[in-house]
Amino acid sequence: MEHDDLYAFAFRGLLAEEALDKAGRKPKSNFSKDWEEATARRLGILLLDESLVIKSRKMAVIYTAICAFENSVREFVEKKLLEEKGENWWSLCVKVDIRNRAENRKKSEKDVRWLTPRGNSLIYYTEFGDLISIMGKPENWKYFEVHIGNLEWAKQIITTLEKSRNIIMHSGELAPTDIERIGMFIRDWVAQVG
Repeated sequence: MEHDDLYAFAFRGLLAEEALDKAGRKPKSNFSKDWEEATARRLGILLLDESLVIKSRKMAVIYTAICAFENSVREFVEKKLLEEKGENWWSLCVKVDIRNRAENRKKSEKDVRWLTPRGNSLIYYTEFGDLISIMGKPENWKYFEVHIGNLEWAKQIITTLEKSRNIIMHSGELAPTDIERIGMFIRDWVAQVG
């Protein structure tokens, strides 16, 4: 009898999902081919030199990987320090110069009200390399060592990815060997840290 109840419950759930989809429920992610095409039209991409657009699209894939990685490291740092130090982790665990730069960056961007904020947390206003300084601060390292193992290893990954990101962000193009290195570093980090 329990098997039948479980089956009925699961089946009702599937029917509810199907009904929501038919009623026009938007997918959780609003990124789709339609969105990409509509955004490309809004930006006037079709008016630009096609060879430059192709090169840029290739770098966009790499930027996507680096951006997602960078923000996953931010989330990892924030989650770990929030877990270990509580709500005041920012003032307790981040050096004054990093806090000041992030707070000033947030303040200057806030003055431009039409610009979308980077994020809710001040960690999104830090530089990529600042994450190593935060993790490596002597009082903080004990929380990260169990996950990372070797701070120099993490520094090498973040420094290299930051340099690669900067090349792409300043309209440059990475070589296949650079792309392979980025992929290797991201895979290594995920295998080590999670």
